[in-house]
Amino acid sequence: MEYETRPLPPVLAEQLAVMRQIADGSADLLVDTVTVGGIPCALVTCEGMLSTATTAEMVIEPLTAIPAMPGSSALFAHIRKNLLLSLDRPTARNYGDLFRLVHSGFAVLLAEGQTEALAFGVQGYDKRGVNEPSGEANLSGAHEGFTEAVRTNMSLIRRRMKTPLLKFEMHIMGKLSHTDVCLCYMTDRVPPQLLRQIREALGACQLDTILSPGYLQPFLEQKNNRLFDSVSTTERPDVLVSKLLEGRVAVLIDGNPFALVIPKLFIESFQTLDDYSYKPYYATFLRWVKYAAFLLTLLLPAVYVAVSLHHPELLNRTLLLLLTEAEAEEPLSLPLEAIGALLMYEVIREAGLRLPKVVGGAVSIVGGIIIGDAAVASGLISTPMLTVVALSVTAGFIVPDLTPVVSVLRLLFIVAGGLWGLFGIGLLGMAVVYCLCKTEDFGFPVTAPLSPVYSLRDVVTREGFRKMQYGGFTVEEYYEQN
Repeated sequence: MEYETRPLPPVLAEQLAVMRQIADGSADLLVDTVTVGGIPCALVTCEGMLSTATTAEMVIEPLTAIPAMPGSSALFAHIRKNLLLSLDRPTARNYGDLFRLVHSGFAVLLAEGQTEALAFGVQGYDKRGVNEPSGEANLSGAHEGFTEAVRTNMSLIRRRMKTPLLKFEMHIMGKLSHTDVCLCYMTDRVPPQLLRQIREALGACQLDTILSPGYLQPFLEQKNNRLFDSVSTTERPDVLVSKLLEGRVAVLIDGNPFALVIPKLFIESFQTLDDYSYKPYYATFLRWVKYAAFLLTLLLPAVYVAVSLHHPELLNRTLLLLLTEAEAEEPLSLPLEAIGALLMYEVIREAGLRLPKVVGGAVSIVGGIIIGDAAVASGLISTPMLTVVALSVTAGFIVPDLTPVVSVLRLLFIVAGGLWGLFGIGLLGMAVVYCLCKTEDFGFPVTAPLSPVYSLRDVVTREGFRKMQYGGFTVEEYYEQN
């Protein structure tokens, strides 16, 4: 924009005239002219973005009590040296910085004869409080989730990591929105090359606005046509801190309660915070249940279709007769039945997400009970097929992080199983594994530590903390090795 780098003129009247011209009569721009220390000044604020009580107590009252000054330079020097007014006190020297500060909740002081403006942080806009995360519930951990205010999210992280090694690095992104984007990392653990590449990736983003993590994620992923994501999201401060301790980098976006984490590991989709609150044997059991549920939700409908069409010899006589009788009168082929049932589930799930909560529950009742029962009764879909699809969908609830990729792959596996049987499923499975293994971000493979293999102590099993804190050894074994 033309005004972004336009410097402030020394004449107050001209400063205000240009401001009003740029704002073009915007109703939320408040300009109050006042005499401070005998110098004509103006206090510029944005309605609804600052605390009125804080502004009156911390800024207006001290400014009106300033004695007469010989000039505006002496006035600004007095304010800088003798008055605190606020903890955050940046300076604006052009109209771009001035409007960014005003629209961020700062009170900006202009004075006759000065080509710079003093800003005082008195933000007080309404925001949502800290509540329990909506999508990452746990039983025994903290019940705090990120909010839309980036400063609040930074404080939630700092409360858990009171070390100067944790660094927050602010960036202004969005050519029109000027959104605050914060990089979080541990200076002693993050690879310098990773940090440099992430800064370059963010610098390549020249969008007009940043409204959600989806705006930045394509720039943080080195390839956009990948099947699996290489950047993860979380809305839990404790989960984010654990990833920072592993040398990851997090990106917080003002106005969004989700943090981006770079790089992502595929195995993390099967790990939860509760795993580290249970006994290792029970956490290991739950982890293997999740692995089995992932394979079940991905392959069960395809295997059912493949075996029924191409490999009936794998079924015992009783089961084969049961399936034959159930499918004998169905008007559609098995692949079309499975695809139709899964697409109907996707429609019902999307409707439940988008509708208001007061009627969202009725969608599952209508879709799951009424439509499902009517489809079986009318002969459009068989009972075994509906049971298989229901089992597959239910198993997918255990790994919600993989829902997008599972929803697509499940249909592709059904097509492959219907055309070529178990051979087609195996061939597509190898292609999926290949895509997963070649997915990496800034040189870090998402399949680590499985490929390349370097440690399985928190993958196959869940080791106790007495071993994990010493690299997989107990305290006694650690001292024996060292």
